[in-house]
Amino acid sequence: MREGQAVWRSGKRAPEIAGELQIATHPDGRVWLQFTKTPIPFVVAQITSTSWQIQFVPQNRSFSGPGQPPTRLAWLQLARAASGATTAKVWSWQTKADGSWRLENPSSGEVIEGYLAP
Repeated sequence: MREGQAVWRSGKRAPEIAGELQIATHPDGRVWLQFTKTPIPFVVAQITSTSWQIQFVPQNRSFSGPGQPPTRLAWLQLARAASGATTAKVWSWQTKADGSWRLENPSSGEVIEGYLAP
Protein backbone atom coordinates (compact mmCIF):
# COMPACT_ATOMS: atom_id res chain seq x y z
CA MET A 1 0.00 0.00 0.00
CA ARG A 2 1.34 3.39 -1.00
CA GLU A 3 -0.18 6.75 -0.18
CA GLY A 4 0.36 10.21 -1.55
CA GLN A 5 -1.18 13.21 -3.24
CA ALA A 6 -2.49 13.72 -6.76
CA VAL A 7 -3.96 16.43 -8.95
CA TRP A 8 -6.44 15.43 -11.65
CA ARG A 9 -7.62 17.48 -14.62
CA SER A 10 -10.23 15.65 -16.67
CA GLY A 11 -9.74 17.72 -19.83
CA LYS A 12 -7.93 20.68 -21.35
CA ARG A 13 -10.35 23.25 -19.92
CA ALA A 14 -11.45 21.37 -16.81
CA PRO A 15 -10.53 22.58 -13.32
CA GLU A 16 -7.85 20.73 -11.36
CA ILE A 17 -8.95 18.60 -8.43
CA ALA A 18 -6.40 17.85 -5.70
CA GLY A 19 -6.78 14.96 -3.32
CA GLU A 20 -5.26 12.01 -1.53
CA LEU A 21 -4.25 8.90 -3.46
CA GLN A 22 -3.89 5.34 -2.20
CA ILE A 23 -2.67 2.48 -4.39
CA ALA A 24 -2.25 -1.13 -3.32
CA THR A 25 -0.55 -3.68 -5.58
CA HIS A 26 -0.19 -7.43 -5.23
CA PRO A 27 2.43 -9.68 -6.88
CA ASP A 28 -0.34 -11.58 -8.70
CA GLY A 29 -1.21 -8.41 -10.65
CA ARG A 30 -4.16 -7.15 -8.63
CA VAL A 31 -4.26 -3.38 -8.15
CA TRP A 32 -6.59 -1.25 -6.02
CA LEU A 33 -6.70 2.56 -6.24
CA GLN A 34 -8.65 5.23 -4.38
CA PHE A 35 -8.60 8.99 -5.00
CA THR A 36 -10.23 10.91 -2.17
CA LYS A 37 -11.33 14.50 -2.06
CA THR A 38 -11.99 14.82 1.65
CA PRO A 39 -14.40 13.75 3.02
CA ILE A 40 -15.54 11.29 0.32
CA PRO A 41 -13.82 8.89 -2.05
CA PHE A 42 -13.96 10.38 -5.53
CA VAL A 43 -12.73 7.41 -7.57
CA VAL A 44 -12.27 3.76 -6.57
CA ALA A 45 -10.73 1.39 -9.12
CA GLN A 46 -9.61 -2.21 -9.16
CA ILE A 47 -7.82 -4.41 -11.69
CA THR A 48 -7.40 -8.18 -11.47
CA SER A 49 -5.83 -10.60 -13.92
CA THR A 50 -9.24 -11.18 -15.52
CA SER A 51 -11.30 -8.01 -15.01
CA TRP A 52 -11.48 -4.34 -14.10
CA GLN A 53 -13.89 -2.12 -12.21
CA ILE A 54 -14.15 1.62 -11.53
CA GLN A 55 -16.57 3.67 -9.46
CA PHE A 56 -17.05 7.44 -9.61
CA VAL A 57 -18.56 7.88 -6.17
CA PRO A 58 -20.03 11.44 -6.34
CA GLN A 59 -21.91 10.58 -9.55
CA ASN A 60 -22.91 7.11 -8.26
CA ARG A 61 -21.60 5.61 -11.52
CA SER A 62 -19.77 2.30 -11.87
CA PHE A 63 -18.27 0.50 -14.83
CA SER A 64 -16.67 -2.94 -15.07
CA GLY A 65 -15.68 -5.53 -17.59
CA PRO A 66 -13.56 -8.56 -18.39
CA GLY A 67 -9.95 -8.43 -19.60
CA GLN A 68 -7.77 -5.35 -19.79
CA PRO A 69 -9.20 -1.96 -18.79
CA PRO A 70 -10.36 0.48 -21.47
CA THR A 71 -7.73 2.95 -22.66
CA ARG A 72 -9.92 6.01 -22.06
CA LEU A 73 -10.11 5.64 -18.25
CA ALA A 74 -7.11 7.48 -16.79
CA TRP A 75 -7.47 6.07 -13.27
CA LEU A 76 -7.23 2.51 -14.56
CA GLN A 77 -4.20 3.44 -16.65
CA LEU A 78 -2.63 4.98 -13.53
CA ALA A 79 -3.30 1.75 -11.63
CA ARG A 80 -1.52 -0.19 -14.41
CA ALA A 81 1.46 2.17 -14.37
CA ALA A 82 1.72 2.01 -10.58
CA SER A 83 1.89 -1.78 -10.74
CA GLY A 84 4.72 -1.65 -13.28
CA ALA A 85 2.60 -2.49 -16.33
CA THR A 86 2.67 -0.34 -19.44
CA THR A 87 -0.10 2.12 -20.16
CA ALA A 88 -2.10 2.27 -23.38
CA LYS A 89 -0.30 4.08 -26.21
CA VAL A 90 -2.53 7.18 -26.02
CA TRP A 91 -1.15 7.86 -22.53
CA SER A 92 2.24 9.37 -21.70
CA TRP A 93 3.76 8.15 -18.39
CA GLN A 94 6.66 10.11 -16.93
CA THR A 95 8.52 9.66 -13.67
CA LYS A 96 10.63 12.51 -12.39
CA ALA A 97 13.90 12.57 -10.43
CA ASP A 98 12.11 13.80 -7.29
CA GLY A 99 9.86 10.70 -7.25
CA SER A 100 6.77 12.42 -8.64
CA TRP A 101 5.02 11.20 -11.80
CA ARG A 102 2.68 12.41 -14.52
CA LEU A 103 0.13 10.53 -16.63
CA GLU A 104 -1.22 12.48 -19.59
CA ASN A 105 -3.39 11.97 -22.62
CA PRO A 106 -2.19 14.77 -24.95
CA SER A 107 -5.25 14.43 -27.21
CA SER A 108 -7.91 14.83 -24.51
CA GLY A 109 -5.88 17.00 -22.14
CA GLU A 110 -6.59 14.69 -19.22
CA VAL A 111 -3.76 14.67 -16.68
CA ILE A 112 -3.09 13.03 -13.34
CA GLU A 113 0.11 13.98 -11.59
CA GLY A 114 1.30 13.33 -8.10
CA TYR A 115 3.59 11.68 -5.64
CA LEU A 116 3.41 8.40 -3.71
CA ALA A 117 5.44 7.83 -0.56
CA PRO A 118 7.84 4.90 -0.92
